[in-house]
Amino acid sequence: MLNFDANLTMLFTELPFLERFEVAKKAGFSSVEFQFPYDFDCTEIEQTVKRLGLNITLFNLPAGNWGAGDRGIAADPSRIDEFRKGVATARQWAQRLGCQRLNCLVGLRLPEYTEEEQWKVVQENLAYAAEQLAKDNIMLLMEPLNTYDVPGFLISTTQQAEKLLNLVGAPNLRIQYDVYHMQRMEGELIGTLKQLGNKVGHIQIADNPGRHQPGTGEINYKYVLESIDSMGYKGYIGLEYIPHPNTETSLKWLEHLGF
Repeated sequence: MLNFDANLTMLFTELPFLERFEVAKKAGFSSVEFQFPYDFDCTEIEQTVKRLGLNITLFNLPAGNWGAGDRGIAADPSRIDEFRKGVATARQWAQRLGCQRLNCLVGLRLPEYTEEEQWKVVQENLAYAAEQLAKDNIMLLMEPLNTYDVPGFLISTTQQAEKLLNLVGAPNLRIQYDVYHMQRMEGELIGTLKQLGNKVGHIQIADNPGRHQPGTGEINYKYVLESIDSMGYKGYIGLEYIPHPNTETSLKWLEHLGF
């Protein structure tokens, strides 16, 4: 049986962030995820999830100044100290919120450095983060993103992600596999997931084009999800899509596809 969680950065956005937890619970979710919680009050989130009995599946490490164009800083040789401080911050939040998975966006290709220099620093940074998070039994994830939505992202394919995973060699490092991003970059969804096996620590979904809910685009989500289930995947599948026309209506795909 598959387990789905609601990504509160993408769903229920008609409401303020802290109000989304309760409507997610009322919609039937027992677990939620989100991208960046750091602009909110950790105590309020902690009290809210405890009151509602919700689990937090994952959130991202700090990724720099998102509004200024940052898409992660792990691959920036000039920001190693900032990255490590971000690891400490995320670890503290995860401890308080009972979250056992943290995702790292590695960042963009930077022309002032060689690709080799960036790969070296991201490898060192992920090794450091994995070591720190292992102290709390937290899984570190790193996610390839498509270069249509995020031009210049350093890690954009599963082949690159697997290579980085093997270079780091940390037992608690896994790949976050976003079906939408990987459909845009490479396709071969089920074959790739089978090949990766337990190297995948979390899955997120959205359809393509448009990044809306399953059933709005080209991906055969009934087949994809049934295949994931048959592989024995036991983690959560995050609904990280742009709901159309609204969140409540968008969730009907679960019933339509038999989930």
